[in-house]
Amino acid sequence: MSGLLSSSIARKFAMALSALFLVFFLLIHVSVNLLSVFSEEVFNTASHFMGTNPLVQFALQPVLIFGVVFHFVLGFVLELKNRKAVGIKYAQNNGAANSTWMSRNMIYSGLAILAFIVLHFIDFWIPELKYKYIDVLPENPHRYFEELQHKFISPWRVGAYIIAFVFLALHLLHGFNSAFQSMGLNNAYTKSFKKCANGYAILVPALFIFIALFHHFNH
Repeated sequence: MSGLLSSSIARKFAMALSALFLVFFLLIHVSVNLLSVFSEEVFNTASHFMGTNPLVQFALQPVLIFGVVFHFVLGFVLELKNRKAVGIKYAQNNGAANSTWMSRNMIYSGLAILAFIVLHFIDFWIPELKYKYIDVLPENPHRYFEELQHKFISPWRVGAYIIAFVFLALHLLHGFNSAFQSMGLNNAYTKSFKKCANGYAILVPALFIFIALFHHFNH
């Protein structure tokens, strides 16, 4: 039993660490994208640096992809183990008295976010790889702003992004609390930090939504 418990704790701790890594990435990502609201030139400069810097492209980017895959695979593994442990289907869980709706439906918000990541890769990452490594087009440091705006012309795509970021906010709100517990930080000394984390969970998705709407109405 102790071995199983240790294994379970290790999995939850790894889940929390991978989540915090992705939280850091989201902060960088929204910061760069937010530049597009204020200055086309500054956004192009920042995007060109991120898109051509060898450290970002060949070291940090593979780590990021591994982190995304690891986080979601481990999340689904933990969810399946939780379902098996209680011996009932997740949808039949009647623990509303001592758990939140989000805590009982993290798998669904996770699936929604995973679907968004696939869409995001199709919209930006795959075309970028095609541009640089398949078509081998000449580098254009001024193309990023126009490409970003073009993706937000369609109201259907903007709607999909908004829904995904709402799910992301809900996922983060519960995920932060779960991460604090898994890492042993759920105590009176972390109340202020929790408030900051909850603020992050609302503000960052809201900024992504704002960016999408801004470019949709100003293209």
